[in-house]
Amino acid sequence: MTVIVKIIGNISAQGQYTGWAMCVGTVTSSRQLLSLCVSRKAISKSGLHQLPCQPSTSLNRSDPEADVRSTLDWTESAVCGDHIWFETSVSGDYCYVGEQHCIARALQKSISRRKCAACKIVAHTICIEQLEKINFRCKPSFRESGSRNIREPIGVRHHWVHRRRQEGKCKQCGKGFQQKFAFHSKEIVAISCSWCQQAYHNKVSCFMLQQIEEACPIGAHAALIVPPTWIIRVRRHQSSMKSSKKKKRTSFKRKSSKKGAEDGRQWRPFLIRPIPAPLMKPLLVFVNPKSGGNQGNKILQSFMWYLNPRQVFDLSQGGPKEGLELYRKVHNLRIMACGGDGTVGWILSCLDELAINPQPPVAVLPLGTGNDLARTLNWGGGYTDEPLSKILSHVEDGTVVQLDRWNLQVDPNHSAGVEPDEQQTDKLLLDVFNNYFSLGFDAHVTLEFHESREANPEKFNSRFRNKMFYAGTAFSDFLMGSSKDLSKHIKLVCDGTDLTSKVQDLKLQCLVFLNIPRYCAGTTPWGTPGEHHDFEPQRHDDGFIEVIGFTMTSLATLQVGGHGERLNQCREVTLTTTKPLPVQVDGEPCRLAPSVIHISLRNQANMVQKTKRPTSLPHLNDQQPVPERLRIRVSRISMADYEALHYDKDKLRQASIPLGLIVVSGDSDLETCREHIQRLQSEEAAKPKSLSSQRLSPKWCFLDCKYIEHLNYVSEISQEEIFILDPELVVMMTIGTSPSAMPDLVNSASSLTSMQPEESPPGGHHLQELHQQGADLTALDFSGCSLLHHAVATGSKEMVRYLLDNGNCRLLDLHEGGETVLHLAASLCHRTICHYLVEAGASLMKTDLQGETPKNRAEKAQDSELAAYLENRQHYQMIQREDQETAV
Repeated sequence: MTVIVKIIGNISAQGQYTGWAMCVGTVTSSRQLLSLCVSRKAISKSGLHQLPCQPSTSLNRSDPEADVRSTLDWTESAVCGDHIWFETSVSGDYCYVGEQHCIARALQKSISRRKCAACKIVAHTICIEQLEKINFRCKPSFRESGSRNIREPIGVRHHWVHRRRQEGKCKQCGKGFQQKFAFHSKEIVAISCSWCQQAYHNKVSCFMLQQIEEACPIGAHAALIVPPTWIIRVRRHQSSMKSSKKKKRTSFKRKSSKKGAEDGRQWRPFLIRPIPAPLMKPLLVFVNPKSGGNQGNKILQSFMWYLNPRQVFDLSQGGPKEGLELYRKVHNLRIMACGGDGTVGWILSCLDELAINPQPPVAVLPLGTGNDLARTLNWGGGYTDEPLSKILSHVEDGTVVQLDRWNLQVDPNHSAGVEPDEQQTDKLLLDVFNNYFSLGFDAHVTLEFHESREANPEKFNSRFRNKMFYAGTAFSDFLMGSSKDLSKHIKLVCDGTDLTSKVQDLKLQCLVFLNIPRYCAGTTPWGTPGEHHDFEPQRHDDGFIEVIGFTMTSLATLQVGGHGERLNQCREVTLTTTKPLPVQVDGEPCRLAPSVIHISLRNQANMVQKTKRPTSLPHLNDQQPVPERLRIRVSRISMADYEALHYDKDKLRQASIPLGLIVVSGDSDLETCREHIQRLQSEEAAKPKSLSSQRLSPKWCFLDCKYIEHLNYVSEISQEEIFILDPELVVMMTIGTSPSAMPDLVNSASSLTSMQPEESPPGGHHLQELHQQGADLTALDFSGCSLLHHAVATGSKEMVRYLLDNGNCRLLDLHEGGETVLHLAASLCHRTICHYLVEAGASLMKTDLQGETPKNRAEKAQDSELAAYLENRQHYQMIQREDQETAV
């Protein structure tokens, strides 16, 4: 009897298992049962059992509200695999427990839902307990200290989750997930991993059962993610618990002396044991949920999805100190501060207090308004819904720079003879500043705003109203002239030079000690003193602070590109005030009693600066000579490919279709390039029909610039290739499917003759001539086959050698019909060519659509010597990869 046994895993609805298995043949009932048991056992390892977590007694809880946890549990009773629930208003997602276990469906009532931030499942509040019945838990964020060697590397398994809706494309077949009219469909369309975000169709041909046992690569941000194998939950020793119950007769003095020592050795239920990996840059994220309205809460949940939830901390739950202490021994640690400049200063102060050496660099995700420090480090003035995956890549690739930090020492000025007042203070709110310290007009406006908000907080719940209040206060203070006598009540000494007379001559009404180039939401008060040889351009890492004065006129021109009065660049400042004056330190205002203020360099903090591509106005010392002629490859991209791959530049390049080569002058703008591309298109019309000869639609545009093409030079975008977006391009895979078709070598309007699909591959000498004339060795034909594929297929060792020496290394792992060039060479038993490809860096671990490696291909071709060679090199590659791998 022929039976098709189809095992369909369904964590969500049936609570059985995840994965597919299909066995075709004559199967007895006992073998079916055995197959089912093996499948259940394998799938049980895909969820919580990926790590050796010991069973916890806290799983059998009677209180349903105890499971609804919206914060991480850092206590000894933490449960491995607990979900992190947040309220959600999503209506399109069905309850994850399925119709069979959904209590809300049985009650037929509208009940609130919760969404897990770590694995993105949605369940009714009253159905959360049902997740334990179907044995589905969240991705594990830590492990137990059960093994003898806690530094022993343990692999991280995939955490497979069923999805009824899934973005992107299947990793196996490359097709999309969504179906027409599937908005209310209850069918599970995809299986995705919560760690690496890889997704597969819920089909036998795409997702196979053995994938459940595979180790997870943790995804594109593996270098930033703290693996759960690093975070260990330790149990309190029984001996210490017993000894704590014993009562000892000791004197009070001895007990108090021991108390301090015990606090220093405070037991913590969690510890971090990182495994050394030179390419890893583990990231610690601190989010201020109060910054930027509701942005903070959304970002907190998103980071828990992309990273390990235990490397994301909510600053409203105790501040950054606990997290920094926990991760202080992690090598190459990086920190991201999500909030305003005050949040960054808070974290830097904690780093000073803990004296972590070396100090980890801090990146900034700006929330709210202002954010002058974030602007200085190229992170922008505020978060504008940029994909967090892209921001994480910027953090990983960002350069480490230094930021000067300054001490503020305040001593009372008893010689002023002013009586103390309740509205004034003799201490500053902060004794360190990173951005600026100011006194006078701007501090007075800020102080009035803060005092009014504290008196009537209900009137200041709108950002627009706050800005209007600022503007009104500034205008009234301008009319009243509240700071016009500032210069009469201060004495300024910079590096031993008395500048008091200069301040009085200029009648300054505001004085700013500026550490960074940005001030007051993005303005540049120091300007560019290129014509003044007395001053240097401002830097945030030179150990000098800029002293700037403002009159009402210069303050008014500041928002339109003006600058203040440059007074000095110095290392130390002594400022003496003789009356109570409004001052502010990094935006924190107060009314300071007459004081003597000493400003001196404290230290330098490490910061992550976002790498920025060169703008149209480079620095003088960065100017490069403009080439006389540019040979630029032009490739076109369809709208469908752009929407699916815009986040990945390399994949977008692979999906592009070569259009041709244009030769323009080095100072040409994009408008000139458009004319050359239109001319190139008319020349291609006479050639045989292919994707590259398909007519451009009138709506095409440059990918890097959609408007004002005459103001953008092509050299600012690229000097090698440019991409154009064609919204009406239709990619027809049925054109030119002949296996002997060769890729078009993209050529200009020179004597180079384009190759026809019927022609045989050029010889080594001919190929060299074509390459010297500008032919593109990386071009693909309309079937997605590269020149290297054809050279391997024909067995031309000379061509393969030339292409490997002069082509792009990405050709080695290009897939054509699911196989790489090494698969093809192994199938054809080309031993010398296999040797060339392996030495050039071709991967021996990549599999084709049937899951076969090049070694398996050689075995199928009955070439045992070649298979033995490939197996030997495969082991060597695996060892080499383990030494350099960033993921655990």
